[in-house]
Amino acid sequence: MKISIGSDHRGFKIKEKIKKCDDFEFIDRGTFSEESTDYPDYAKLVADDILQKRADFGILICYTGIGMSISANKIKGIRAAYVIDEEYALLARKHNDANILVLGAKVVENKDLCKIVKLFTEQTFEGGRHLKRIEKISSLEN
Repeated sequence: MKISIGSDHRGFKIKEKIKKCDDFEFIDRGTFSEESTDYPDYAKLVADDILQKRADFGILICYTGIGMSISANKIKGIRAAYVIDEEYALLARKHNDANILVLGAKVVENKDLCKIVKLFTEQTFEGGRHLKRIEKISSLEN
C-alpha cells in the first residue's frame, strides 16, 4: 500500500508520527520542518499523486484539517475526508469512497494514528445507495 502524505508546518509532527506506521510505504511530499508554509501547496502535490496513480491513497495534515480539506476538494477527482477518529475513517471510505484522509493535528494528536490510517486504507466502498451520491458529487465538478 503506497500513501502520499503531506502537511503544512502545523501538521509536521503528526506527519512524522504517521510515517512510522507499519504496513505502509509513504511518498513524503513535505513539509520537512516546522517553518511556516502554505497548506494548499501540499494538497496539490498529494492530490496529483492520487490522480496520477503514484499512490493508492493520500493523507493531508494541517492544524485544524479544514484548510487541507477545502484545498484538496477543489481538485477534480479528489474526495478528501476530514476525519477525527476511527469511526470517521471507516465511514469516509465505506460511504464516501474518499481517496484522501485529512487530519487536524489539533484534534488527533493524542489518538491512535496508525489505527485511523489502517481503518481508512482497509475499507472498501460499499456502493449501493452511496454510489448515486458519489456520482452526484462528481457531477458538481463539471
